[in-house]
Amino acid sequence: MNRVSNKVALVTGGAMGIGRACAELLSAEGASVILTDRDAENGRKSAQALSTAGRRVEFLNHDVSSEEDWIRVIASTRTTFGRLDIVVNNAGVGRIGDVEHTSLAEWRSLLAVNLDGVFLGIKHAIPAMRESGGGSIINLSSIEGLVGDPTLAAYNASKGGVRLLTKSAALYCAKGGTHIRVNSVHPGYIWTPMVQHATETSGNPAEMKRALENLHPVGHLGEPMDVAYGVLYLASDESKFVTGAELVIDGGYTAQ
Repeated sequence: MNRVSNKVALVTGGAMGIGRACAELLSAEGASVILTDRDAENGRKSAQALSTAGRRVEFLNHDVSSEEDWIRVIASTRTTFGRLDIVVNNAGVGRIGDVEHTSLAEWRSLLAVNLDGVFLGIKHAIPAMRESGGGSIINLSSIEGLVGDPTLAAYNASKGGVRLLTKSAALYCAKGGTHIRVNSVHPGYIWTPMVQHATETSGNPAEMKRALENLHPVGHLGEPMDVAYGVLYLASDESKFVTGAELVIDGGYTAQ
């Protein structure tokens, strides 16, 4: 308990799935949490559900591809809680499409959320964290940021971009003496609403789910909390010597 006590965390894409699990675990371990999402209805429900037993979780509507939204959200976080210690850049979207048949509009809309959103989160978190004396930025990449998939051209590009942007930002912060650490997390297939929706619209949900499970040597999909515990470690002072690193949580997917 209290692994992030007295810290203030901002979690994007926190209405459901991995983001909600991160908000839940960080809150349970002592952090005050700003949970953000474009899905205002589920975002508010999640924040309300997590604000129990003395925990403080607030919701803000947030389009991570908007710089104005980032400025507003970070200013509101500092007004509400007085500081910013942890940012979890989790918000993301997925789209199936190979490089030949992905339109430029589809490419740009996906990268606007998955890569521009992370860039803006890092950019605007740094000044706030510097004033707080340091902090931890955790960027959600993917196994698809480590290996290629012929049907995920834009998604591969976005998550690979997150991986190397993380390293660049980590070096910048370390050499600048900011006491800000920046790391990336690379989940395998996690049973989230997004993955569940993909299986349900595949035509054969049971077969699709089995196929995804079989991609992982452990023989099953991950759960949101599997990723949240990795995020908690990187958010806490236990990882004070860890920056520019890739934490892979993938059931052995990339070991093959």
